[in-house]
Amino acid sequence: MRLWPWLICCLWMIQSTNWTAICIKLSGIRLLLAMQNAWDCPYSGGDYKVPPGKIFKQDCFDRHHELSYKMTPGDEVEDMFCLLSEVKRQIPAIAAVSSGAIASDYQRLRVESVCSRLGLVSLAYMWKREQSLLLQEMITSGIVAIIVKVAAIGLHPAKHLGKELAHMTSHLHHLNGLYGINVCGEGGEYETLTLDCPLFKFARIVLDDFQVVLHSPDSIAPVGVLHPSAFHVEPKGLSTYTSDSNCNNGTSLEEMNCVYDVQGDCTLVYADQSQVSDSLSDTIESTTYHLQMTKIDRGDTFSICCWLQDLHRSSSGLQNDLKVILSHLQSQLKQYGFSWEDVLYIHLYIADMNEFAAANETYVSFITHEKCRFGVPSRSTVELPLLQAGLGKAYVEVLVSRDKTKKVLHVQSISRWAPSCIGPYSQATLNHGILHMAGQLGLNPPTMTLCDGGITSELEQALLNSEAIANCFRCSISTSTISFIVYCSAQTVSLNRTEVQDKWEGLLEQLKLLYSAKGSVSEVFAPILLFILAPQLPKRALIEVKPTLFIREDDTDESEDDFDIQDHQTRTTQQDYWGFQDEPWHHSCLQKCIVPGNICAVMLNITCENITKICNDTLVSGHPLSEGHTEKLAKWCIYLIDSVLSENLFSWENAMYFRVYFRTDSFVQMERLSLILSRAFQEFAEINPKFKSGHEPIFNLVPVLGSGTSMTSMDAVFTCELLAQKPSC
Repeated sequence: MRLWPWLICCLWMIQSTNWTAICIKLSGIRLLLAMQNAWDCPYSGGDYKVPPGKIFKQDCFDRHHELSYKMTPGDEVEDMFCLLSEVKRQIPAIAAVSSGAIASDYQRLRVESVCSRLGLVSLAYMWKREQSLLLQEMITSGIVAIIVKVAAIGLHPAKHLGKELAHMTSHLHHLNGLYGINVCGEGGEYETLTLDCPLFKFARIVLDDFQVVLHSPDSIAPVGVLHPSAFHVEPKGLSTYTSDSNCNNGTSLEEMNCVYDVQGDCTLVYADQSQVSDSLSDTIESTTYHLQMTKIDRGDTFSICCWLQDLHRSSSGLQNDLKVILSHLQSQLKQYGFSWEDVLYIHLYIADMNEFAAANETYVSFITHEKCRFGVPSRSTVELPLLQAGLGKAYVEVLVSRDKTKKVLHVQSISRWAPSCIGPYSQATLNHGILHMAGQLGLNPPTMTLCDGGITSELEQALLNSEAIANCFRCSISTSTISFIVYCSAQTVSLNRTEVQDKWEGLLEQLKLLYSAKGSVSEVFAPILLFILAPQLPKRALIEVKPTLFIREDDTDESEDDFDIQDHQTRTTQQDYWGFQDEPWHHSCLQKCIVPGNICAVMLNITCENITKICNDTLVSGHPLSEGHTEKLAKWCIYLIDSVLSENLFSWENAMYFRVYFRTDSFVQMERLSLILSRAFQEFAEINPKFKSGHEPIFNLVPVLGSGTSMTSMDAVFTCELLAQKPSC
């Protein structure tokens, strides 16, 4: 019988969570399974019964087809599926499977694939752990393991087979420095056999005799295996590890160390995906709906936005509203020659977060792994005051790429790395150097529950989760972020926002220092900041952080010398449209992050004080903006954003998205605001020959409770957010 250190380590780690571990055996195969100790499973309600996704590490993005898995009769993965199917039949309480993946996407993806098909949760508590620390943790926790196979440069069968792992640490670290080997053997450099550990309560294994078999006498990296030929079990005193102090949630080690012998066999049944109906929209009576759509189709990446708007219609429910919208978006994508697999990011806005489960059920019926061969889109879900703005109960914005070069990070396993994404939505999507990250809550990754300690604790954990995801792309949110969108729950209104703002700035500075200490940082961006006040966030969180990062591609020249010369020669004089002229106070409401020749991110916040200056008129508190005021504001916003684009050699043709957030208590109806903005852009097209106006509006209107540049000043009446990127060569 062979025992792996990862199995022992997983059992040890599971003790600190709300899972009970058991082992099962079928046809000689052992697996570590888990049952939930508490009824409040974070994935109750079937959220985890969705198709698998995929993860592409930075150094293996080009091999994503090799890493992903499709159901293949005869594959060893199907043996695992057969085994676990029988386990579920005989032990219905089984809810999860734990694996020892540290960095192997190949292994993790296949476990996740089987788990998702069976409605199980994948646990990978060692995923992305720093291997040096993990190795030391296993040794100090009392795991005694010996080397039983070597297959790497610097490891020799005659010298190292049979050696205890504790005696090999310095040599393994030395080889890591010389050749970059994995100190935990994650790359197959060595294999081990566990002889003793805290979970062995009554005895330890002692090898009496063994045989060394040389598989390959290669002069550089010989391969050898140790075959135990005789051993005995040596009794030991009752371990202190079995004391009551090592029980978790009332579960003792005796219960956790059970081995169930499962008998039986199963027959695999493969679903014919071609027979899965793709015509959900056929059941929708869309004749009673007033659909609205905007489309920004200006470059390599474009956005489409869709919502229901009818002030006199009573909504038939969130699920039906969302079905109508997703069905319409699906048909629009098809009309343009695209599909869900081309979507990079989805903003899902709903009117009531209490109906999130129903919205998610509808969402996963449209966006599936089968429809997204290159990875599922990243997603942010927020409750917004849609009904107050005269809309239906759902509002969706999708960001679409014209090519198939996106790189998706999708980890479904629960781990200590970052929150898992068990559904068809990924942690992050990289496309043309822009990393679109899913909204991050202050979730504790191993438990998937919100951190205790209030908003500052949630904020810290949300930033740490974002940093963990960014690190997978070899960057940091503290240096590579071009924009932060921070959603704040309405519950934060009564909190000390100054303290939260100080915490925000301090945490980012700490992350920058930590990241800089790891190596050289070539450039640091000054990100634009937008704080949005929303009625409710998922899991009743107080804060959600959504960073957008720029990662310079390897073949991109960081030197700006050539660009500066061209800039000097071709910069045009800024036009003063509609009589507006540049004034010093304009910069007080303007934020911008420019990556010369590549990215132009602009944020424009307009407060009541700004409106008074723009319109040369004093606003009456509690009174709606007049049509004249709104029209002048729309033109001023276009003028100022065009100024930023022009002076940095960008144009509206480079825009990926242009959002206008408006406060619902500003008494400006969304439909009216849309008409005014559309007219302003039409006028702009008449006076600026370089600007081409399309049939659909090129802006997305987003109703909010408030917005601003900091936690302490979410008092903007309007906020404009634009992201532009020069087309790739």
